Amino acid sequence: QVQLVESGGGLVQPGGSLRLTCAASIRLFDNYVMAWHRQAPGKQRELVARITPGGTTNYSQSVKGRFTISRDNAKKTVYLQMNSLKPEDTAVYYCQGGPGDYWGQGTQVTVSS
Repeated sequence: QVQLVESGGGLVQPGGSLRLTCAASIRLFDNYVMAWHRQAPGKQRELVARITPGGTTNYSQSVKGRFTISRDNAKKTVYLQMNSLKPEDTAVYYCQGGPGDYWGQGTQVTVSS
């Protein structure tokens, strides 16, 4: 059974940092593209960042230069380092990937003073 479990969300002031973690119970984890998405209230879910098995990364324009996605295949874990956070980064962040359309339950990130 595939499970993706996110953690690391919380409340942070503008300009601050958070690191999100996605622990994946996926067989052959290092075969799959993994991604982070987010959904803000009243908005559509959007792709934030993705990473291929070989480590190639892509980012949305809104987070490029501030967020970094990485993976540890031995630990079956994906990370999202978020720096210089802005109020518009407030959203529920979801981990996605694996041998199908698997999603985690989401973790709330709130950027506010």
